[in-house]
Amino acid sequence: MAAPQDVHVRICNQEIVKFDLEVKALIQDIRDCSGPLSTLTELNTKVKEKFQQLHHRIQDLEQSAKEQDKESEKQLLLQEVENHKKQMLSNQTSWRKANLTCKIAIDNLEKAELLQGGDLLRQRKTTKESLAQTSSAITDSLMGISRMMAQQVQQSEEAMQSLVTSSRTILDANEEFKSMSGTIQLGRKLITKYNRRELTDKLLIFLALALFLATVLYIVKKRLFPFL
Repeated sequence: MAAPQDVHVRICNQEIVKFDLEVKALIQDIRDCSGPLSTLTELNTKVKEKFQQLHHRIQDLEQSAKEQDKESEKQLLLQEVENHKKQMLSNQTSWRKANLTCKIAIDNLEKAELLQGGDLLRQRKTTKESLAQTSSAITDSLMGISRMMAQQVQQSEEAMQSLVTSSRTILDANEEFKSMSGTIQLGRKLITKYNRRELTDKLLIFLALALFLATVLYIVKKRLFPFL
């Protein structure tokens, strides 16, 4: 059965993967965003929240790595932490590039609208609808991933709860074993004492019998051979 520490490490890794996927999806939404700026601001707010959650989980994993007893496992987890940090930095770079691309696209679109007027507005509306459909599909996909990750986290929590219950059962059994060991030890002492008592009783009986026989022989001797 896995140790609670291993369960915590597995949960951290699962949530890191989950947040990383959500960050990537939001960055893609920013690349595809054609405005307005309020929409871009809203997407950036969500990305910041996901980055904070991702950073927190990476810190949890790093702390778990430092608490490992085996040096080999510690180094392996620290390498995973380093890889996650590099991936987060890569996502941050992609985020900045996506913002730059989106702002340029918004600026160009606004300039084109001024030049082309109504035709461009209709085209923009069509583009928005297409982007909205794409965004909806991405959101549905992310929701599916989130549900899957939530199920895995729940299974991990159930495994941890089962581990705690098993640990309590083992502790109770250990206490019962200690109690039985004490009873067995006491019984052994009583049997040893009884055996010694039995040996003493046999010796006393033997001595009493010898004394009785000696007395009988003495009486017989006095009756049959009084002159001796």
